[in-house]
Amino acid sequence: MQVQYGVDLITFYHPEFWGEKDRQGFEQHALSDPKGFWNKIAESVVSAGITGVEVTFPPGDWETAIRTYGSATAFADVLRGSGISVISGFFSALEQYENLDDPEVQDKVIDETVKYSAFLKEAGASVLVAGMPMRKGGTPEQPSFVDFDYAKRVADLINRVGAASLTQGVRTALHTEVGSVFCVRRDIDLFMALTDPAYVDLCPDTAHIYLGGVSPVEVLADHYERVTIAHWKDATGRWPNDDQANQDRFLLEAQYFKRVGTGDVDWAGWVSGLNKAQFAGWAILELDAAANPVQDMTAAREFAGNIVNGNA
Repeated sequence: MQVQYGVDLITFYHPEFWGEKDRQGFEQHALSDPKGFWNKIAESVVSAGITGVEVTFPPGDWETAIRTYGSATAFADVLRGSGISVISGFFSALEQYENLDDPEVQDKVIDETVKYSAFLKEAGASVLVAGMPMRKGGTPEQPSFVDFDYAKRVADLINRVGAASLTQGVRTALHTEVGSVFCVRRDIDLFMALTDPAYVDLCPDTAHIYLGGVSPVEVLADHYERVTIAHWKDATGRWPNDDQANQDRFLLEAQYFKRVGTGDVDWAGWVSGLNKAQFAGWAILELDAAANPVQDMTAAREFAGNIVNGNA
């Protein structure tokens, strides 16, 4: 198995890492000195021994990159000068819009897909990692079902997203987000069955799958042929299956997410599954908003490398 290590930029979003007290302070810090923000990101990625990045939510997003450097090419050239490749981008439009049945909303999603994918292609990346809609809280009196009819409507839009990204030479891969309609075993199987593999791939996130109550190894075994990129993160415990799952997600997730090698994910089984699948893509290491991201990602890369190379 050939694995290259990247990192999702959300890993660097902890306010302490930027000398700030809260997320608002961090965002203002990045806004006030955008080139300084990207320079520190690049220095930190290199220091952790990682060679690729996945752009994500603001301020480490594609639109901010263009505003800062003028074009995707110029942005990628700056990172390439430090030995870093842009490999993927996290796409949140399917999560953010309330009514995906609205034709106008669908048009916006497709338009954003094309623009984002064009940026990624110009920057040298090849994967659009798409987040899925979050589950809506329901009650016995007012239930909210993720049933076949709902899944079919969403899957139809996802297929169009996949086709739209391919017009720019970029593949769409669905991300398994805990608390979303695409995390528990049945949901993953359902949307994998309803989306066309010619247009839609899978980006399994080990921590999110684990928190959803299933082994990432089992999901990989069932859908390995669709995996083109993967998020490597550890976890412990199980995601609370109630309304708090929709409140202060970053704070809540911090209680469960762990650096690779320090939680309960079966990493030996995970790597064995990737080996059987002859995986040759990117392993996106991450830990949402780590206070010491260089230290954590260095340790994650070393742990993962030992497992991959059979030294652990």
